[in-house]
Order: sequence, then structure tokens, then C-alpha cells
Amino acid sequence: MDDLTDACPVAGVDEASVARAPLPATVFDLGRQHYEPVWRAMQAFTDARDEATPDALWIVEHDPVFTLGQAGKPEHVLAAGDIPVIHVDRGGQVTYHGPGQLVVYPLLDLKRLKIGVRDYVCLIEQAIIDTCAEWNIVAARKDGAPGVYVAGAKIGALGIRVRRGCTFHGLSFNIAMDLEPFRRINPCGYQGLQTIALSDLGGPASIETVKAVLLEKIADLFKLELRRIDGLPDALRAGE
Repeated sequence: MDDLTDACPVAGVDEASVARAPLPATVFDLGRQHYEPVWRAMQAFTDARDEATPDALWIVEHDPVFTLGQAGKPEHVLAAGDIPVIHVDRGGQVTYHGPGQLVVYPLLDLKRLKIGVRDYVCLIEQAIIDTCAEWNIVAARKDGAPGVYVAGAKIGALGIRVRRGCTFHGLSFNIAMDLEPFRRINPCGYQGLQTIALSDLGGPASIETVKAVLLEKIADLFKLELRRIDGLPDALRAGE
């Protein structure tokens, strides 16, 4: 059975759970992509992987899209307009992806990392929190509302799925983007939830700048040794 989660019920993790040598993980920078081919490729990668498959991080900016998770209610899409709505197999409600937003899909084997789903979610959130701190921006979790917030406004969202102990889907981090589409939905199912971008808070507008820091934080928190691979992953090229 698959595990679905979009919550972080604990505020931190036991450091002993990641007290091991760094494990290798490949990093693919997908550039800007339509959502659905990347989603299908994540599914294919996860279905095909085995104990020997290296972990991976896929980094992407998506063309404008609303995604509705398995807990999502259509009424939370208020006025999609010309932006497509795609029903997907992650946990969570409705969110928006678009240019200027950094999306990271960690494709990780939790058994190999020796962490549970709850700790995984907390580490993902912590990576965003620690990245914000690089620019003296105080970000935090919010009880009962998964994601990362600055003064009550959401800057980072996550929705994940875990299949056979392996993660797919992931996090989105608002960097320098048009936030208007968030007003067309109840973000993550919360009416009137405010959203904000890093650049609105004095952080950089450069995706590349933030990407480097976020990857460093993820590598540190998960004890990963990252290796960049040029081009697209096989699972995505197979769908071209």
C-alpha cells in the first residue's frame, strides 16, 4: 500500500537517524517543463526502481498549472481561467506551480536513508526554512497546515507520495513569481491563505542562486553526496 502524507506532526528529527556516511544521489536540472510529463516520469522512475537504483533530485520550473491532490476538493479551485487543472496522486489539496517557483522532486529510498515518512517531511520543510535563513528571513512551520510560512504567508508547499518506501512528488518554493494565480484557488484547501515569494522579502530573485543553497541544505539534512548529471533523466526522455 502507498503512504500518503502532507503533514509534519513533529518539529524535528532524531539526529541519530542520519548518523551515517553520505549516500550518493544524482541531480537533474530539468529547466522549464510542462507538469504532466514530469509527473508521469516520476511515477515510471518509482515503479521501475529497485534496491540498487540511485536516489535522485529533479529540479524544475513548471509552466502554469494547478494540481489537485488526492485529498483535494474541486470547490477549492475558484476560477482556474486559462490555467489547466490536473488531478494527481500526491497527498494534499490544491496548489499552483508556475514560472519563478523552484520545484524539487526528491526521489529517495527512505529505507536506505533510515528515516520514516514523518521525519522525511520535517527535513524537507527544514531545508526551506534553512534556505530562507541564509537571507535572514525567519520562516517556520505552522501547526495543522503543512508547508513553510513567513509571518503567516505561505512561501513553501509540499505534497508527497511514498510507494514501497520510496518518495516522489516533493516541494515548491516561491522565489520571484506572479502570485495572482494563488488567488484563484484556496491554497492547500485554506480559504484566504496568503502566499509570498522570497524576493518580496528581500531575498534573491534568481532561481539559480536559491537553487544552489537549497540543494546544499537538502544534501546536509539528508546526508547526501550530490552528483549533477547533464541532460534529462531516462524516465523523462522515454516519454518524449
